[in-house]
Amino acid sequence: MPGFPKFTEFTKFLAFGSGVGIQINGNNLEVTLARVRPAGIDVSGSLTISDFASRPAAEWGAEYSRFVRGHGASHLAATVLLPRHEVIVRTIALPGVAAHDLGSAISLQLDSLHPYGDAEVVYGWSRLANGGVLIGILPRSTLERHIALFNEAGVPVGCFTFSAAAIHAAHRIPVGNAEPRIEFVATAAGENGTSEVYGESAAKPVFSAEFDLPPERAALVAISELRLEPGTSPVSLDRILPPPRNNPVTNDLGRRALPYATALAGACPWLTPAANLLPAEYRRSSSRAMYVPTAVLGLMLLMLGGALAAHSAIEDRRYLRKLAGEIARLEPQARRASMLDREIARAQGRMRLLEGVRKYTKADLDALNELTALLKPPTWTSTIDLTRDAVTISGETDQAAPLLKVIDSSRYFQNSAFVGSLAKAGGNEQFQIRAAREAN
Repeated sequence: MPGFPKFTEFTKFLAFGSGVGIQINGNNLEVTLARVRPAGIDVSGSLTISDFASRPAAEWGAEYSRFVRGHGASHLAATVLLPRHEVIVRTIALPGVAAHDLGSAISLQLDSLHPYGDAEVVYGWSRLANGGVLIGILPRSTLERHIALFNEAGVPVGCFTFSAAAIHAAHRIPVGNAEPRIEFVATAAGENGTSEVYGESAAKPVFSAEFDLPPERAALVAISELRLEPGTSPVSLDRILPPPRNNPVTNDLGRRALPYATALAGACPWLTPAANLLPAEYRRSSSRAMYVPTAVLGLMLLMLGGALAAHSAIEDRRYLRKLAGEIARLEPQARRASMLDREIARAQGRMRLLEGVRKYTKADLDALNELTALLKPPTWTSTIDLTRDAVTISGETDQAAPLLKVIDSSRYFQNSAFVGSLAKAGGNEQFQIRAAREAN
């Protein structure tokens, strides 16, 4: 609709924050402090900490503390940009996956995204357009080495990130009137003469790589990967970042674009979050505003406690009287329902008993009828004792041994055996046989 404000025109009013970006650049730390406001960005200062790896951590940590304290930013937790060669960067497509399921979906694919085998790794991710996800992965041992170093120096860190995530976030800071570029290739100087390339296109939401090539040749590789027009001209990295309103003369953004992007990424993480590889238990907060929700909730809790303490006892008694009246009204119905339940249970018990008697009586008669058919003269019985699972037969016959086979041939009996030994009586054999009844 013509004249209707764009979404970024609303979100830029939320662009309030400050960030300290620290780039680990070989043996040096490049530090940039930036303040973001809806009207623009101010770079408050920059610092290069030389040869930090060979100096005592307390020494260069004190140098950093003096810098942030001098700019009134000692409360800020730094965003640290890890060396590009230490981080494996991947982009994957997860269209249709809900935001709260992204972490689980990524963890399922994690083993296929890095070459570290069984070594323990850490990873961080940020969302891209159209269901894409940008992921950074590095060995846990590498990250723990950096964590220990910054802790020893006394530098509070809220985020360890990588260049692609920092640039992607900084490129989208909604300040001023500049619109983010949609398709581009940007280059920056990497460590030890390498070229770092970052680009975006409709075909590939993010491309990030470090090449041991001149910037022009590295850009040609990126243009091919991004499927951009062959004539696309690469730009320096600082050209795609929101330009600052105020920038110290000593802070050359052409050389220091990466720490500047890192500072912007750490300034407004609620608007343009960058992937954070630092486990949650190690993260330090940057904002004093973190205490505001606690204070507000504490005040609300005090107010609620006061309201509960002042609640009228009359209302409590009125509620209890109403509750007692409802109980008295429903009690006869409850007693009637309980009585009906007992009657139903008794009736069901009688029905089961009658059904059992009917079933077992028929089974016993069938068993007796079967024995009558099986035990033919001259065999006769003196007693037949039937139970639910067995029958015991006592009697006489001329030859008792074949009776076991005769009884087992019936579908009503099995496993017949003599109980005790056979006895002779007037030319006949007295027997007692016990057989199991087949379950019906």
